[in-house]
Amino acid sequence: MRTLFDKFKNLKLFTKMFMVMVVSIIAVSVAISWTVIHMSTDLFMQTFSITNTKVLNQIKSGFESYNDAIVTVVSNANQSGAMKSFLTQGDADSLSTAKSYFNMSEQMKKLKSNLDAYEVGITIAGVNGRVYSTDRSYLSMDDKKLKQHPLTLNSHKDPKRLIYQDYKEITGTNGLGEPMIVASKALLDRSTGYVYGTIYISMKERDFGQVFDSYTSLGNDVFILNKNGMIVSSNRQDRIGYMSQELLDYAEQMDTEASDYLNVSVQGKDSFVISDNLPTYDFYIVNTIDKEIALGQMIDTKTLTLIGIVIVGIALSIVFLITRQISKSLTKLVLQMSNVTHNEFGNHITVTGSYEIRELGQAFNYMVDELHDYVDKLVETQKGQRNAELAALQRQINPHFLYNTLASVKTLVQQGSKEKATETIHSLISVLQNTISNVSETIMVEQELGILKHYVFINHARYGDRIKVGYFVAPECMDYHVPKLIIQPFIENAFFHGFNVKSSGYIHVLVSTDGQALYCEVVDSGDGIEGLPSEDAFLNTKKSRQMFSGIGIKNVHDRIRLLYGEEYGVSIVSELGNGTRVKITLPLIKL
Repeated sequence: MRTLFDKFKNLKLFTKMFMVMVVSIIAVSVAISWTVIHMSTDLFMQTFSITNTKVLNQIKSGFESYNDAIVTVVSNANQSGAMKSFLTQGDADSLSTAKSYFNMSEQMKKLKSNLDAYEVGITIAGVNGRVYSTDRSYLSMDDKKLKQHPLTLNSHKDPKRLIYQDYKEITGTNGLGEPMIVASKALLDRSTGYVYGTIYISMKERDFGQVFDSYTSLGNDVFILNKNGMIVSSNRQDRIGYMSQELLDYAEQMDTEASDYLNVSVQGKDSFVISDNLPTYDFYIVNTIDKEIALGQMIDTKTLTLIGIVIVGIALSIVFLITRQISKSLTKLVLQMSNVTHNEFGNHITVTGSYEIRELGQAFNYMVDELHDYVDKLVETQKGQRNAELAALQRQINPHFLYNTLASVKTLVQQGSKEKATETIHSLISVLQNTISNVSETIMVEQELGILKHYVFINHARYGDRIKVGYFVAPECMDYHVPKLIIQPFIENAFFHGFNVKSSGYIHVLVSTDGQALYCEVVDSGDGIEGLPSEDAFLNTKKSRQMFSGIGIKNVHDRIRLLYGEEYGVSIVSELGNGTRVKITLPLIKL
């Protein structure tokens, strides 16, 4: 990504402008197309929710009409004395039996007349073993099997309730008959509650499905499920008779949450689902619409893509011509500007072209002249500032330190310790060279430690080694850069002010990092500071200015904050009689 960005920066203005416009136009076109499709999808979902809810209500009304007709038939059958007599009387003479069957036939015709609008078969079975059916093709099982069949057993478990059940008869040796929906109810004596028979009203699934067939289409399917998740009827014939836990879960979810629709996956396809309950049947009616098919019919993706390509092509052609015209004049101006050599401010460019280009050329020539004057003044100012900084630093050198060091050298020479005197002079030279260098320059921790060791050597030469100095530096910290003279003022302070009461002790220099910042610490076991205020207050008090002499600890603190920010600087912790700890916090810098 970085390489591509660098290449883009080096391209010509025309190329950059054209690439940006190409990306912008394509992005806008894609965004508009996506928005249109998204809005269309939302509109379709809302329309689908409203329309298909009405469709489901119409389908539900159709099923309720069928149920009302069934209820009427069952009620009339339960009230018929002739039917009760046929289903309960025992064996009689042939004349009585014939008369009973004739009466039964007449009653069944009346019952069937209530269902003339539907293709159904009515079967009645009694406790006396008699069975009468208007069409045996609907329930062709023998009487004994019918008595023990779940259609009968389930009806007798709840004799007061009309029950709808799915049924598929076995035909032949290995084939299955046509699936059917059977409405069954126990016939019982109202006064005693005695069950004397069962009525079965059978409808083939294809006739049952006619209630909703006219509302289905490609990708728009209707499923009727029982409470176990079995699909008992559907326009999808390949799904009838199979369990669908997926559709059952969606139906139960919508029944519980009272949702308008669900946007879910059905058999791995994104679909909209609407469901309703058919309480009289104890069924669920589920309507699913395949989003891909439905949206494909609503949105012509190929046409939309073709129109988008044509529009983008025309827009890019116009942009190319306009961009080329604008950049051509600018390119000429840039070529002239590039001929201005480094630090040669006398080369003016030729002012030609459009109004904007001429204004730019004149402004450039004026800027060159002004820049020439400014650079001359800046060079003189920087020279003066540099000299002032060097003079100020040189004035900061403690005259007593120089006097005492030279006096120590003189004493060493008089004592015959010429080698030690020479080493002391070399160390003093190193310290002075570092002191008068550029104050903004940084050096590595390793170099700073070298300067400190020279400074410590000088002090040991002057006062002896009653104050031991140790260095504890993490190896990975050696290459980090720090400002010059950042630690020396605290070593100086420890030597001259930390051991006025105590005659001996130690000074430890510690350098470490926590991965976020560099920490330089100077810890001594000296006298400590009584009543030390907070660090900022302390560094500005008169007491601190008297105690911290030399190059200046406050200068160090201010320098760090000016260079790196308020989160860096110097903090001091001290306790009377237990020494002082100075902590310098710096950023991690490697050059």
